[in-house]
Amino acid sequence: MLVGWAVAVLEAAVAPTPLVPDPTPVPIPGLAPVAETFLGWGKWVLVVAGVLGMFICGGMMILGRRNRSATAVDGAAGIPWVLGGLTLAAVGATVVGVVVR
Repeated sequence: MLVGWAVAVLEAAVAPTPLVPDPTPVPIPGLAPVAETFLGWGKWVLVVAGVLGMFICGGMMILGRRNRSATAVDGAAGIPWVLGGLTLAAVGATVVGVVVR
């Protein structure tokens, strides 16, 4: 009796369940070009901010080389943060696309 019950529970757990509808994203008519424009502007701002951040970190390292080691350390410590932000911006669309699908 216990074995029969265990088999019934396992069969119920393995049985395929009906799938929840998962439609593909469809842009609102007329808004696709606007959305692409805003995303393009955001990407451009992130690239400019990333380059500026690298320049600032490099400048801090240059200026802090002599007798201001804390400034140089702060500049060097900022590089991974800039690279992390740029990496997140670069893979953001891919990550969102994988999670939403």
